[in-house]
Amino acid sequence: MSENIVSSSVSPSPRVNNSTPLLTCHQVSKFFGGLTALNKVDFEVYPGEVVALLGDNGAGKSTLIKCISGVYKPEEGEITFNSTDILHLTPANVRASGIETIYQDLALAENLDVGANVFLGKEKKKKIFGLLSVTDDEAMRKEAEEVLSRLGIHIPSLRQKLSYLSGGQRQAVAIARAIYWNARMVIMDEPTAALGVPEQRKVLQLIRTLREHDVPVILVSHTMQDVFDVADRMVVMRRGRVVANVLRQDATVDLIVKHMVGAGEMT
Repeated sequence: MSENIVSSSVSPSPRVNNSTPLLTCHQVSKFFGGLTALNKVDFEVYPGEVVALLGDNGAGKSTLIKCISGVYKPEEGEITFNSTDILHLTPANVRASGIETIYQDLALAENLDVGANVFLGKEKKKKIFGLLSVTDDEAMRKEAEEVLSRLGIHIPSLRQKLSYLSGGQRQAVAIARAIYWNARMVIMDEPTAALGVPEQRKVLQLIRTLREHDVPVILVSHTMQDVFDVADRMVVMRRGRVVANVLRQDATVDLIVKHMVGAGEMT
């Protein structure tokens, strides 16, 4: 293995060397029938760092983030967040603990408008006639508009159902939802894949802003330019294992690609 590779047991970036990991995955394994999707994965995230999770299709990236977010339950291993065991929590309880996940499919309700999606599962209510409790659509739209404005994102009508919005606009809504709920850690699965260049830049700037506020980001991306623009550390997976853990200052595209495809690795 290249001398530039940092083993997964070594602390990541110097700026977080003295920190306690906010997220720790220890020896996590996940099986689907006879398929081993994750094989004894160790993975840590520290406060205020951006960790790029890289690998070819089928490497285990999506399975790992779904285990962290509560969608899948690993058969082996431990997952702790803020020193609390989250291995057996439901996705809703994982979100309540402070982990917001923006999946590639966005996990939005396309039959609802922008405000309802920002508040999905945590709807604002109001009383009518002093008795009946109903959703406060106008209040949700107003607060959604404010957070979108802070991100520099404009959607012409927040009353439109998500099904009428572009892919980029839907991504913006998903990001706004995570920011509104003051996530302690954000997982982003291919966040710029459906965006134009100006929107991509806004998302990358958002990631930098989260880092400045000590909110770590796990960035799953196939776009190397995005990764090299914002990541502090790059974790490469292949065939369900972590095969490399590289500091940004030690990384090159060639080095990362070699580990993604297994070129030159020790067997």
